[in-house]
Amino acid sequence: MGIAGFDDILTGGLTRGRVYLLEGNPGTGKTTVATQFLMEGARNGERGLYITLSETEDELRESAASHGWQFDDTVTIFELVPPESLLDEAQQQSLLYSSDLELGETTRRIFETVERVKPSRVVLDSLSEIRLLAQGSLRYRRQILSLKHYFAKNGATVLLLDDLTSGADDKSVHSVAHAVMRLEELSPSYGPERRRLRVLKYRGQKYRGGFHDFCIKTGGIHVFPRLVSAEHKTNFERTRLPTSSNELNQLLGGGIERGSSTLIIGPAGTGKSLLALLIAIAAIERGERAAAFIFDEELGLLFERAKGLGIDLQGMADSGSLLIEQVDAAELSPGEFTQKARSCVEKAGVTTLIVDSLNGYQAAMPEEQALVLHMHEMLQYLNRQGVTTLLTVAQHGLVGDMKSPVDVTYLADTVVLLRYFEALGRVRRAISVIKKRTGSHEDTIREYLIDSRGITLGEPLHEFQGVLKGVPTYLGEGQPLLRERV
Repeated sequence: MGIAGFDDILTGGLTRGRVYLLEGNPGTGKTTVATQFLMEGARNGERGLYITLSETEDELRESAASHGWQFDDTVTIFELVPPESLLDEAQQQSLLYSSDLELGETTRRIFETVERVKPSRVVLDSLSEIRLLAQGSLRYRRQILSLKHYFAKNGATVLLLDDLTSGADDKSVHSVAHAVMRLEELSPSYGPERRRLRVLKYRGQKYRGGFHDFCIKTGGIHVFPRLVSAEHKTNFERTRLPTSSNELNQLLGGGIERGSSTLIIGPAGTGKSLLALLIAIAAIERGERAAAFIFDEELGLLFERAKGLGIDLQGMADSGSLLIEQVDAAELSPGEFTQKARSCVEKAGVTTLIVDSLNGYQAAMPEEQALVLHMHEMLQYLNRQGVTTLLTVAQHGLVGDMKSPVDVTYLADTVVLLRYFEALGRVRRAISVIKKRTGSHEDTIREYLIDSRGITLGEPLHEFQGVLKGVPTYLGEGQPLLRERV
């Protein structure tokens, strides 16, 4: 096909010398896919033929030019229009009505053009016009069979386009085509349209089923195959990675294991992003690369806030040790985000990855169940690549009972809980590790302090009861809480 993601879904591309059906409503990107199909053939020295019954040659060339493509001598555009004698005066200024052109004449002119050009790749756009000319399902099916046998005799690989504007329920071509691919466009209640594709059938060929996100950008179609984590597994040593804080290492049982996922959960303002960044910075100080996808906070503000805590995120980004990107959930499909994460790992060599936060990521998803499935595959993939993944979730509320917009605690290998609590007339913060699959951890609750020096953890709050409820009871004596540092 010449479209990397599409070829991956088709496990290599299209078998030569076969007839394929590409269907979808107007605007889903069929013409762009067909043009890329022919352009790829031209790059390989193959002759291409674009037979158009619905668009003019000027429109096709203009559409190609918008992507930076130019048709050379290896691609021929055949604009199939009716003889002027078939148009009366009332129709002279109108577009072609398909019924004005006899089906036999149409077929003859197609055959003549193929004999003249002798193409290796053919696009026929569109079947809706032929369906109207046939004026019946039986005649239409016979005509498609005739075209199939003719093209098979000539050894051409043919892509039939169907815009589903007439006879959308007619599946007669599905049984004739070697493979059927469908493009769809979805319109969410907010944000731009979302596009996805699905392979409905492919005779004798294994393919990746289900829906796959794609988008149309300058340069053509970009397809993001659905991630199957079981297909990606590497061998690596599951070492324990300490942070720069001894107290945090004690709480985590020595650190976080390579190839594991950590969920940092808590209400707004407790320092979830900062904690994730500090763990990533420890990886950078070991000479590794880290990546951060920021959904909720503007990067300029984040850089300024981190600078006030003694963290030079801008310098790390400029040096290339930290790949940081602002993500607009309304503009990004889940498949595209997964592809970005894969690119960081496979091309940039990232070993620590931050998603801040899942609340923003959820906004890019149509429903919560889909979020869990996408996140499950992505975490499994990252774990199998030896990547340490840090996820943050902002809970609803500030003190007392907390509620999460989505429960992914069972997916994470380690769960770190941050909380506000009141003590001695002040609002304080507490940290605890609720779960850790990869080893033992401290089961205590520690107070922590955020100031210009970063995060400082105190001793376990053994003498407090009810810290996680927000208003604890002090059962001891003395002063166990952290003091402000000067």
